[in-house]
This record gives sequence, structure tokens and C-alpha cells, in this order.
Amino acid sequence: MINKIFPCLWFDDQAKAAADFYCSIFMESKIVSENPMVVIFELNETKFMALNGGPQYKFSPANSYVVTCDTQEEIDHYWKKLGDGGTYNRCGWLEDKFGVSWQIVPSILGELMNDPEKAPRVMYAFMQMTKFDIEKLRNAAEPV
Repeated sequence: MINKIFPCLWFDDQAKAAADFYCSIFMESKIVSENPMVVIFELNETKFMALNGGPQYKFSPANSYVVTCDTQEEIDHYWKKLGDGGTYNRCGWLEDKFGVSWQIVPSILGELMNDPEKAPRVMYAFMQMTKFDIEKLRNAAEPV
């Protein structure tokens, strides 16, 4: 038996609005089921539960969702859409209008950071960024 593990996002009373918002941003997305308390939805084949649980708990950056992007266009899309009405932070982090934290990260970052020669230059470059810029990261990886 394989256990299915997926996140449950606790909202005050905005579960449906949040699920609709996220499904409007991710191309491969859908609402799977809904009732007044719970909405099950999928984003790029990843299942989520949105719960109308009341005001007891709030989101924090201690729990964030990473979106890896192959192109600058993808980064720009997710950055703009997820950040609309929210707060933009450094190093590819943003908080959406519901308070959920996201990291919009280029897929090439892991490869660049795993090279001990390139990693310090790349890290210095991305520490200066709010939204990631793939071209600047590639340029930073090159020796001076």
C-alpha cells in the first residue's frame, strides 16, 4: 500500500477562492471536488486540500511551495500571477494575497549551486535579486 501525502492549506473562509485563484495560474490544474468546508484541487498533478477552518491559524514562510521554472517566461508568469495582491520578497520568495508563501526558482539553480567553483558567484548574484533572472545567474556562473 502506498500512502498518498498532500498538503492541506488552512484558510479562514477562502478555500474556494484560493483554489480558483491557483487553478487560474497553473496550466495543468483542476478542482477535483468541493463542499462548503473542503476543496480538493490539483496543480501540475500535485493534489492540494483547501480547508475553511476559521481564523485560528495563519500561514508563515516556514511552509512554502517551490515552483521550478525552465524559462524566464515561466518565472515571470508565476511571479506576476502568484504575487498579484501579495508581497514580493528576496531570492525568489513571494507571499500571495492569501498569505501562502511560494518560491519561484529556475530549474538551473541546483546545477549552478552544486558546482563548488560557480556556487559562490551564483549565490552572491541571487542574493541581490528579488525575482530570479536566469541570464544573470548564468553570467554570474562564468569566471571573471
